Amino acid sequence: MLATTMRRAAQQGRRLMSDGLTAEGKIKSLPMVYIKGEEMTRYAAQLMLENWLEPHIDTSAWEFFDLSCAARDASNDQTLKDAVAAGAKIGAIFKEPTVTPSAEQVKEFGLSKPLPSPNGAMRRGWNGVTISRDTIHIDGVELGFKSPVLFERHAVGGEYGAGWKEVGKGRLITTYFPDKESFEDGEDAIIVDARILDNERNVAVVYHNPLDNVEALAHHFFSRTLKAGVTPYVVTKKTVFKWQEPFWAIHKKVFDENYKAKFLEKGLLENTGGELQHLISDAATMQIIRWTRGGFGMSAHNYDGDMLTDEVAQVHRSPGFITSNLVGVAADGSPVKFCVLSCIASRRRRGVSATPSTCRADGVGVGATPSTRPCWSLRDLTFHLITQIKEFEASHGTVSDLWHQHLRGEPTSFNPLGMAEAVMGALSHAADLSKDEETARKTHEYVTCLRRAMHNTFKYGQGTWDMAGPSGLTTEQFVEKVGNRLSKYLAQESDDEFVDPSASKPSVLLRRAAKQVDTDKVQELFAEFDTDSDGSISVEEFTEMMIKLGLAPPKEPGKESASRAKIDEGA
Repeated sequence: MLATTMRRAAQQGRRLMSDGLTAEGKIKSLPMVYIKGEEMTRYAAQLMLENWLEPHIDTSAWEFFDLSCAARDASNDQTLKDAVAAGAKIGAIFKEPTVTPSAEQVKEFGLSKPLPSPNGAMRRGWNGVTISRDTIHIDGVELGFKSPVLFERHAVGGEYGAGWKEVGKGRLITTYFPDKESFEDGEDAIIVDARILDNERNVAVVYHNPLDNVEALAHHFFSRTLKAGVTPYVVTKKTVFKWQEPFWAIHKKVFDENYKAKFLEKGLLENTGGELQHLISDAATMQIIRWTRGGFGMSAHNYDGDMLTDEVAQVHRSPGFITSNLVGVAADGSPVKFCVLSCIASRRRRGVSATPSTCRADGVGVGATPSTRPCWSLRDLTFHLITQIKEFEASHGTVSDLWHQHLRGEPTSFNPLGMAEAVMGALSHAADLSKDEETARKTHEYVTCLRRAMHNTFKYGQGTWDMAGPSGLTTEQFVEKVGNRLSKYLAQESDDEFVDPSASKPSVLLRRAAKQVDTDKVQELFAEFDTDSDGSISVEEFTEMMIKLGLAPPKEPGKESASRAKIDEGA
């Protein structure tokens, strides 16, 4: 009898595991790296882990790392090195916001020495190509942009890795040597720049922009914008900074050879004259404010991308409403090379003529998102294995002000939407990398249910204070509410709640940033444009105000894009 019972239990366990579930009924664990951070976001993430994840997902295959300042200091940053190594091996990473301590915080936290930002080590260790930052949308809730805005920020190069020194008068020469030998013997030296410094005090700065991975960035950008159905723009300051021309040229070549026909077919270039459009960064800052309808994507250099995505976040309510996803590649290849080889293999197995040029011509596979898959040997093509590394985090910081409120025992209302999207992104990528199709399917189903539970909680008027006002939920209440709703959806139970009409357009005055607004200055500004002092602003007065503030939307340029109408080629 006991033996029969045990056999049945074993059979049940095998059946559950073949369904992507453990014997306990949880979704089987897929390898993933989980990086813990600091302050309020760490506290909220722990609530999410305990209420949303651990009740439904086996996390035994996850690797956890603590990147708090205290843990990094105590380990001499070994914990960061270990996290980077694990991320390179596994490929799917969730990261909580972390702190890069200022000089004051080094003293406050009792650290033995300053700590650099972990982001640089991660981008180097994961061969970072781009940081994708997209607007988050909740059906039925107006946030900022009406349609999605997609952004690619080159993950390397620019001012962030600059070397510098303060110097006096003299001659400054920047010299390039092709290799170690030419440096040692002084031959083959190329002078990049030579100038006379005639000020008593100067700062000399040197940095470079790597270009090898810009082709991969371009493929990633165009494949995403094509899939999302939005119009792509490439942003540089090449009209003045001539060294930025190659970034644009590489994008243009990739687009024309692989994507242009597909964008035209979908009608996504109607406002850009049927061509890929370039925007100078100055114009891009204005268009982001004006193009509140959304429906566009931008690809930019590292610094410009950092600045412009901050602007996107402010138009779209706050940094908590855009994603942040570092995309890198394993050290053994590039996503573009993988896609071309994979395409050749697929076409030849189907008996179709295939070369790298034919695969690029018909666009099959070139813009696809690669995962861990083999590419079979074909004539002169050898076995090739490539993993796309993706690290997901929220676009905001650790939210220190709410953390200090929490420490004082005061109620808080932290909106975890950005972190939730990051968790869901990491889970989805882990599923995409998995060869266990059933577990991957279950994981994707879980992500769908979690997103639905969270979005519906906002739509039902049960959001955090920044969305629902003073009657909204606290940090803990919101996490609990979403957790309860998630359990219902996973069990395929109906939801008895109804959409709250008042939740469809949350006031901007509910944002925490609104507390920093100088209301007296606002009143002065209003009075300046309320020319007849009747307590209201007419359309004429409003138009005058918009023009003076530089916010007046231009007329639609017809077939010619706004940027082509010479906003593009300014100073």
